Amino acid sequence: MDLTASRQLTALVDQIATIIVGKRAQIEDGVACLMAGGHLLIEDIPGVGKTTLAHALAVSLGLRFSRVQFTADLMPSDLCGVSVWDRGREGFVFHPGPLFTQVLLADEINRAGPKTQSALLEAMEEHQVSVDNETRALPSPFFVIATQNPAEQVGTYPLPESQLDRFLMCITLGYPDRAAERELLAGHDRREAVARLQPVMQASDVLAAQQAVRQVHASEALLDYLQALVEATRSGRWFVEGLSPRAAIGVLRAAKARALLAGRDYVAPDDLQAILPQALGHRLVPPAAAGRGPREQVRAMVEAVAVP
Repeated sequence: MDLTASRQLTALVDQIATIIVGKRAQIEDGVACLMAGGHLLIEDIPGVGKTTLAHALAVSLGLRFSRVQFTADLMPSDLCGVSVWDRGREGFVFHPGPLFTQVLLADEINRAGPKTQSALLEAMEEHQVSVDNETRALPSPFFVIATQNPAEQVGTYPLPESQLDRFLMCITLGYPDRAAERELLAGHDRREAVARLQPVMQASDVLAAQQAVRQVHASEALLDYLQALVEATRSGRWFVEGLSPRAAIGVLRAAKARALLAGRDYVAPDDLQAILPQALGHRLVPPAAAGRGPREQVRAMVEAVAVP
């Protein structure tokens, strides 16, 4: 087992927990998502720390990052870049956009129109963009950390299902508890605290941690349990449509990352159960008669499926 990667990830969570107080579980979910090679969506009302968490993650990972504020007039070229005529070279020269980074913080992603949202699809799945009939590779590693306001708020555009599926996990922060909020009120400005953070990892460490995640063992019994859960989503009892194979593979990767974060070289059923609401809640729609939200429905399904 790669103990170095496990220790680094623990130190990463510890550092971010000094900024996002009282939300260690959500921080662990975010770190597991990124170490699994996925993209992270943070959904909640304004002012609870979504952007601060994304910023703290980017800085602590020691990766090159860009922040883009998504607005209604943001165009795809504002993300990908444009080719501009260079008189000296007598030809067009490509000027890369903020998408050419290692961590892209897409702030309030659902305030941009569908055309701009779709510009991220190829980048998130293939780690490349196509501009002017030419495919250009993005740096490695490449993560998208997006924040999203609730869909019922004014000026938002719901993300299409195809793009939601590109996010491995969706987490919510919620209001802090009384003790955490008192610490926030009595403490320093969190933006200043983020600016003082030092990287806990570097790009090579992130890639090594991702490789260590792939080496975490998943037993045959664990895979049987995962398949039983996937089949339950497709049965029609719990959700309108079931989980895709791509999403199932992502769930296993996220469970492996969570196991590594816990200092284990094997996946336990608890790892799957812990990440399923965050990995499935934004992908699946309960039937109208269920009377529960997606995450509550996922938890009810997990309780109904026997652990082998």
